[in-house]
Amino acid sequence: MAMTAGPVGLAVVGLGPIGLRHLAAIEKAESCRIVAVVDPAPAAVAQAATRGLPHFTDVAAMFDTVTPDGVIVATPNALHVPLALDAVQRGIPVLVEKPVADTVAAARKLADAAESAGVPVLVGHHRRHNPVVQKAREIVRSGELGDLVAVSAVWLTHKPDDYFDTAWRRQQGGGPVLINLIHDIDNLRFIVGEIAAVQAMSSRDRRGFAVEDTAALLLRFDSGVLATVTLSDTAVSPWSWELTAAESTSFDFPTTGQDCYFLAGTRGALAVPSLRLWRQDSAPDWCAPLPMEARGVATADPIQRQLAHFAEVVRGRAKPLITARDATHTLAATLAVSEAAASGQEVRLPA
Repeated sequence: MAMTAGPVGLAVVGLGPIGLRHLAAIEKAESCRIVAVVDPAPAAVAQAATRGLPHFTDVAAMFDTVTPDGVIVATPNALHVPLALDAVQRGIPVLVEKPVADTVAAARKLADAAESAGVPVLVGHHRRHNPVVQKAREIVRSGELGDLVAVSAVWLTHKPDDYFDTAWRRQQGGGPVLINLIHDIDNLRFIVGEIAAVQAMSSRDRRGFAVEDTAALLLRFDSGVLATVTLSDTAVSPWSWELTAAESTSFDFPTTGQDCYFLAGTRGALAVPSLRLWRQDSAPDWCAPLPMEARGVATADPIQRQLAHFAEVVRGRAKPLITARDATHTLAATLAVSEAAASGQEVRLPA
């Protein structure tokens, strides 16, 4: 599709909390403009009217009237692939929210279609656009820590009771594994490398819902690195990405100044998101001094950076930081957690 001069024209499909974040980001950006919003809900009609935006109740009606340069899909998970496929078949680049799909098979279908059509699909794992995550990846891959051997990640927080007034949050797929852990799985894949196998245990004893409230897992990476991850949405603690990274979100999270990822290698260790680095340049010795230096970076809103990146993808100036194919591996690793917890067996992931 030929690009016109000026800001990239985007359609936003789905005006829930994430869709509204995308709208707010577009309204702040010079590189983009909103050409349509799509959502049948009465609240979406009101949002469109308040903002003076063209509103449609379904995607087909929107495409009959508007030809956007790009589409952002921020709907419930089951609609991600059908809506993204519709845009891909029209030759329109897509930013589809995470998870890329509700099943691995559906994710692969989208990846195959995008690659066959040569239409870019960017998946909304927005934390890859956070300068902290990018710097952590740079440090690990530079060899400053020596050979990475072990990682510990923690996501412990207490969601309020009224969070579960929404019925789907009490059902399978609505717990912290698929809703929250998927972010950390993607961060660890991006920083450390591909995950080869997963072992896990989970519990739903605290709330008694059909979905887990607590889980513990072990990840083995292709490189041989081992990682432990502990998560719960019924535990009070200062250790979760939301409480440590100071990202702008649709929730008003406090900042605790703590870390939630700890990476250790044969020469040093790194805490994230503070980017405090401990290193021994001489022969490593547990009795030798272990100096620390801070490698902090300038903060930036990853949603805003993701949007700017998507505009470049739409214009053909950049390739997606995370494609549908790449995001399929994150989804597969995340779904493997529940499978491993249910079976009590190690789940090996395809290469």
